Amino acid sequence: MFLSLRTEVEAALDGALSTLEFPTDDLGIEEPPEDVESVLASSVAFRLASEAGTPPPQVAGQIGDEIDTDDLRYVGAVETQGPYLNFLPSDAYLAETLAAATDDAYGHLTDREESVVVEHTSANPTGPVHVGRARNPIIGDAVANLLEFAGYDVDRHYYVNDAGRQMAVFTWAYERFDEADLEDEPERDRIEYDLVRYYRKGNAYLEDASEDELEQAEAEIESIMQGLEAGEEAAYDRVSEVVDQVLSGMKGCLARLPAAFDEFVKETRFMRNGDTDDLVSRLKELDAAVYEEDAWQLELDDHGIDKNLVFLRSDGTSLYATRDLAHHEWKFDNYDRAVTVLGEDHKLQARQLRTTLELLDNDTSGLEQVLYSYVNLPEGKMSTRRGTGVDLDDLLDESIDRAREEVEDRLEDRIRDDELDEDDVERIAHQVGIGAVRYDIVSKQPTKAITFEWDRALDFEAQSAPYVQYVHARTCGILEEAGLDPETDLAAQEIELEGFEADLLATEAERDLLETIARFPAVVEEAADDLEPHRIATYTREFAEQFNGFYRECPVLSDEIDPELREARLALVAASKHTIANALSILGVAAPRSM
Repeated sequence: MFLSLRTEVEAALDGALSTLEFPTDDLGIEEPPEDVESVLASSVAFRLASEAGTPPPQVAGQIGDEIDTDDLRYVGAVETQGPYLNFLPSDAYLAETLAAATDDAYGHLTDREESVVVEHTSANPTGPVHVGRARNPIIGDAVANLLEFAGYDVDRHYYVNDAGRQMAVFTWAYERFDEADLEDEPERDRIEYDLVRYYRKGNAYLEDASEDELEQAEAEIESIMQGLEAGEEAAYDRVSEVVDQVLSGMKGCLARLPAAFDEFVKETRFMRNGDTDDLVSRLKELDAAVYEEDAWQLELDDHGIDKNLVFLRSDGTSLYATRDLAHHEWKFDNYDRAVTVLGEDHKLQARQLRTTLELLDNDTSGLEQVLYSYVNLPEGKMSTRRGTGVDLDDLLDESIDRAREEVEDRLEDRIRDDELDEDDVERIAHQVGIGAVRYDIVSKQPTKAITFEWDRALDFEAQSAPYVQYVHARTCGILEEAGLDPETDLAAQEIELEGFEADLLATEAERDLLETIARFPAVVEEAADDLEPHRIATYTREFAEQFNGFYRECPVLSDEIDPELREARLALVAASKHTIANALSILGVAAPRSM
């Protein structure tokens, strides 16, 4: 309803300004201050005061006098407050919001008939996912969820680096060494933890090898790279044996978040089908192409980039950037938009990529990047082991362990009374623990570096995942106590909202909660437009505050309240349940039915 109200306000302001012969290029619509009861405000009088030769409050009064709310459905009144025009909601706005929000699809925007590919994570398949890059799958998954919620047709892609020197070294080491050659045991019983030992062993060998040993090893590694470049099936199969096994383990880690993908796109795909060779030929023809320092490069100084893009080595092998250019042209052929989530250390490469694509006559208007800073290591048991770094699995394990301790402490009485069994405790610990990691990371602006702090992430009283998750659990508990199924439409349970009178919900707490619920689709739209899922997290915290205020002040199941008011408040609880569940689903955070 908020989107409809905003459209109505825009039309009303535009009409009033036209009547007064004021320019309508900027309506000055904004959210009002917290102490103002309106749902939208306009500061347009500030802009027009000098032109009108009249103080802003008087201009605001003139505009307000030109707006007839009898012609409006969702605006109940227009009030001036100094230079501001405040638009108050009508009863129809509140009633229709309540009816719409009791649908479990609430917040989904209409189909835009526009396809988007979101590429994220894409960590090299050389071993376990590291905690420092945990922000990529969490932000990437939330961006994809957000776009899907906003009406886009979304595909989630993981771009697999299965070519280049790293994978050639890994393949050579896997074939060269036996289990007996490895110095340590796998840190976990999962395939990527097993195989990464070969990669480490191979790199250690190359560092300490004699000149003859190094020459032989490098020749074998070069042979693998050349075989991939030539499209040899045997070379591809050798590398794939390693890549596919490591990738399967990495998928297991990412599934814990969870972060799911529609397709794992291998870069060798663009070598084997000829796209990379074709791209290299076109790059060589560009005016910016030069051959120097034993490599083909693009000079990009004229485009404000002081580092050349190397696209072909002297031995005829392509680079990751070359294959990624072919990959992006494939994206442009298959999708309307291409969104990539990248670490801040890839900022230069992102600029080089876009500029080169434009030099190749590609339309890059649909190419968007979400850049993020890294997650600093948390304290506690998260210590670095044998210099290999902290893995995402470690972070998730510790978060679940800490959540379990907190749950057992908080729910001690219910566990003792057998209201909750071990399975219940474990379910809640996983939902809260994983949710705490995801929420804490996605709730920050991506470009800001963050340090993960356990006390903050798992604080049930502060603005954290458990705090918001508990609101959802509380809505489910109220509905269940009323004999209703939280997962079933209210109309099917003999709670009819048609003809509902909004003035039943007359308290400030009730109306504030309804107005917050009404804003949810607009928050989705704005966050999707700017690719900023942290705005959804901010909304969930605001929502939780409003719901808790309602819960404190407005009894729902009391025998002392009128039956019609009881049903209206139950409907408000159901609307709250769907709103917070859907907001959490965008963030990839579980919405527990009980806590």
